[in-house]
Amino acid sequence: MPELPEVEVVRRGLLDHVVGRHITRAAITGLRVARRHVAGPEDLADRVSGTTVTAASRRGKYLWLVLDGDEALIIHLGMSGQMLVKPADAPREKHCHAAFDFADDGPQLRFVDQRTFGGLALSPLGTDGIPDAVRHIAPDPFEPVFDQVSVVRRMKARESAVKRALLDQSLVSGIGNIYADEALWRARVHGERVCASLTKPVLSRVLDHAREVMAEALTQGGTSFDALYVNVNGASGYFDRSLHAYGRDGTPCDRCGARMRREQFMNRSSFSCPACQPRPRTSRTAMAPRLP
Repeated sequence: MPELPEVEVVRRGLLDHVVGRHITRAAITGLRVARRHVAGPEDLADRVSGTTVTAASRRGKYLWLVLDGDEALIIHLGMSGQMLVKPADAPREKHCHAAFDFADDGPQLRFVDQRTFGGLALSPLGTDGIPDAVRHIAPDPFEPVFDQVSVVRRMKARESAVKRALLDQSLVSGIGNIYADEALWRARVHGERVCASLTKPVLSRVLDHAREVMAEALTQGGTSFDALYVNVNGASGYFDRSLHAYGRDGTPCDRCGARMRREQFMNRSSFSCPACQPRPRTSRTAMAPRLP
């Protein structure tokens, strides 16, 4: 699933190619693409048609277009969703589930989703610019309202694994499996260390590294392990060439040379260095020794 940098790349593409344009017609095909919009695809298409896109926004992995009339078009990319800008006369992609035409007769905006886990929905927009449908998601590390001191305090109170906390979108949004592994590698912390066993400076350092690695990924267009992760022009990112932990099972650690390992964690694969990130001696739910 795309994480914050990949979603931000798409948002910037929408900002460049869609914001300020007036939607004359929306064509939405199939029920799954609008399953989060209770009134159905026809209602969604009717309500979007005739509106102007005034902004492209994001919180964590959540993306939306702000429409005049104080509504937001929420875009769930899911596992394989793409927002593509294509000439109106270009052949439709096999898995194109929505297409938007504009008054300027310029390129269409298309929602393409091969695996159909993504979708579109309308949501009222709050006075703070956050749609009601996204309000349960915590601010991400790049938002001005992100309060790292508060997040560290909440993490410190948890008897759960630090990687689990990083993946909890109600605590801090935008960090997924890839960038959690990278942040923990940089911080030299194993993902199963219990939050309560780590000092606040260590927890803060983990969050600093998460922000740092995601910023670096953004400069390279994100991480594209899957060819379906592309920007609005269909181009893939290349940060996967700069990863130090994720997907590097059996290769030498870039820091110490030990063989990187792959472990199971929350039905995912986790990658870490056995020398730089020693496993805790106790279970993830027990207290572990404090780091110095």
